[in-house]
Amino acid sequence: MKPTLLIVEDEPAILRGLTDLFVFHGYDVDSEIDGVQGLKRAQQNDYACILLDVMLPSMSGFEICEVLRQTSATQPIMMLTAKSTEQDIINGLSLGADDYVAKPFSTSELVLRVNALVRRSGWNQHEEALILSKNVSVCPHTLTGTSYQLPVKYTRREVSLLSYLLRQNKPVSRDELLHQVWGYKTVGDIDTRTVDIHIAKLRKKIEQDPKSPRHLVTHRGEGYQLYTQ
Repeated sequence: MKPTLLIVEDEPAILRGLTDLFVFHGYDVDSEIDGVQGLKRAQQNDYACILLDVMLPSMSGFEICEVLRQTSATQPIMMLTAKSTEQDIINGLSLGADDYVAKPFSTSELVLRVNALVRRSGWNQHEEALILSKNVSVCPHTLTGTSYQLPVKYTRREVSLLSYLLRQNKPVSRDELLHQVWGYKTVGDIDTRTVDIHIAKLRKKIEQDPKSPRHLVTHRGEGYQLYTQ
């Protein structure tokens, strides 16, 4: 069976173009132009990935993402935004989006990112817990954990990032993370802020003091390293 995408986009020309693009690349595509109808469709079906425009009639893409995350921690969600400011990116990722692309975007980059999300959407239910310390642990299957006695919810990307860093005993560069965690074959034209934003979000979840991290440490000029203590 072909993977099915849901695209919620209110500009007809962009919607037709995206539909044709992903059908060409082997997907089935459902679509909606209205936010409320997009949410309804998303809740009624199982999609390989949901692409949400931020600015929609009746309900924004941010609001749809927030509602979907209340019932599914594992649904792959890609935000399509006309804005590329860091605050807009942070808003989408903070609400649970797995990735974002800012308009105008490269169609090849968009397909690459969606393919990466879909490829990484199947979790091994028997994957062992990630133990960072006696105070911090993560369950990859449920995307939940505890951090200093507080319950924490993670996104799929955050767990994948932690899992990869934990397997390395060295600093890992942004380019390597984009290759190994995001699944990009080439990274020359890809915005690396998404890595930095995910690192910042993870520090808020796993560090007792995010401004003075002990687990997820930056080595200037080398990359990020995850330490267990």
